[in-house]
Order: sequence, then structure tokens, then C-alpha cells
Amino acid sequence: MDLLRDMALFVEVAKSRNFSRAATVLGMPNSSLSRRISELEKTIGLRLLNRTTRRTELTDAGQIYFERCQLIVEEALAAHEKLREMVEQPSGHLRVSMPVDFAVIYLAPLIAEFARSYPGISFDLDLSSRRADIMTEPFDLAIRIGSLPDSSLYARRIASVSVSLFASPDYLRAAGQPSSPADLIGHSCIRLGVWPGETIWSLSNGVEKVDVQARGRFAMNNVNMIQRLALLGMGIAMLGEGVTAADVAAGRLQQVLPGWAPPEIPVYAVTASRLIPAKARLFIEFLAQRLQTRS
Repeated sequence: MDLLRDMALFVEVAKSRNFSRAATVLGMPNSSLSRRISELEKTIGLRLLNRTTRRTELTDAGQIYFERCQLIVEEALAAHEKLREMVEQPSGHLRVSMPVDFAVIYLAPLIAEFARSYPGISFDLDLSSRRADIMTEPFDLAIRIGSLPDSSLYARRIASVSVSLFASPDYLRAAGQPSSPADLIGHSCIRLGVWPGETIWSLSNGVEKVDVQARGRFAMNNVNMIQRLALLGMGIAMLGEGVTAADVAAGRLQQVLPGWAPPEIPVYAVTASRLIPAKARLFIEFLAQRLQTRS
């Protein structure tokens, strides 16, 4: 049992590549963690980690040991969680990284509903436009929007977001109403991203697909800001239909090129392993059910 505990401590250090960060996640003093890893190395008879004041790296032996230990620890935790589910509701900290716009617009009411159903779970939510590295950072899962790069992470598609083009009536009166995707070239397009220049908008009418070079003075990584600038008459924006519903109903925004639509944007729940705690699994299942019901 002591060996299994030390293996679990080593796995956390190997994932974090940082003793202080791993100690915080494990809730133990840094000195105690360092001592346990040193004793593990003595038991094995090999150095597993190269430690300096600035960084911690795996040795060749440490890499081999980490790959095997990670599977053993995950299986042990999964077995423990499975038994615990039989006697009590899931509890503990649920650590989730998620895009700030999607979290505020779509997930806030669902998180509140989930929290009411599971009072034993507390939440550490990291809302950011960056993509957290859940292999080395202490997250149970991450919510990702858009296509995913090939990786060793495990991903489940939990929803799709329908998007369209929108602009304010004032902007369209001044700049004119586009009648085809090609007309967008002469318009000010408010684009999602942080780089100046052009963005390719792909549009389809169900038969034909057209790629348009969207140009404009504004590019940013915040959907709420894009929506605000569209309301202020600064151009045409690509926005989720759920985000704009109230503004369209009130006449503050109009759909542009209603016969043409960009592809739906996929939403994924991503984990570092297929073996995840019960609280994380329940949260993913809950979001998938609720988001698909609303779509």
C-alpha cells in the first residue's frame, strides 16, 4: 500500500514537472513530497527525476516508470471511485478549464443546476481563452470549442453551436445588405482571433460551399466584445444563434445572408485519461444531455 501511495505521488510530480505544484494538488508539504520521492528512488535503486532549482525532468528510467505507474494509479483510482459511488454521492473539487465566452453564455446556468444536484462537489473553474495543458496542469477536464488537434487526450463531443452572420440595422442601412457571400469582401467584418489581416469564413447554402476572405478593422478573442461592436454598428459578425436571439427579437441585430450558414462549431469535453473521477464523468454526462436537449 505504501508503494502504491508513493507511485501516485510520483505520477503527480511527473505530470506537473514541478514539486511545488504537485504538492499543492496533493495537499501536502513540499518537503514531505520530496522526501517520499527520494525514498521511492532508494527503494527502486534508480534515479527517476533530475531536479534543479528551476525545473524537474524525468530520467529515462523515470519516463518508463511513469508510463507504467500512470496506468496502475488510474486503475486503482477508478476502482476506488466506483466503490465510493455505491455508498455516497460524488464529492470533492471539480477542476475545469473552459473558454470564458462559452462558459458565461451557455454553461453558467447548467453549472448552477449541476451544483444544486450534487452539493458535495465544489468547483475550481479556470475561465480563459488559452488552452490549458491538462496533462501537466491540475484539471479534471477541459471544455474545448472547435476542431481538436491530434493528441493523446481523450475527447467526447458534447454539443454543437449553430452560428450565422449578424449586423445592426444602422450598419446595413449605411453599408448595404449583402446579397451573396462574395459581397462580404466589401464589408467590415468583425472577426474572432487576435491577428490582423484576413480570416476565411466558410459558408454553405446546402448545395454550394464558398470560402470568403473576411476583412475588417476589428479582430479579437472575446465573443461578448464582438457582439457589442456589432450592436454598435461596426460591422458584420459571425455569432452563435443562441447568443443573438434576444437582440434579433428586439430588432437590434439582423441576420445577414440568411440562406448561407457557416458549419456548426463542435464542443468537446477533453480529459487526460479515459479513467476519470466520478464527479468529472457525471459532469460531462450532464453537460452532454443538457446541451444536446437545448440544441
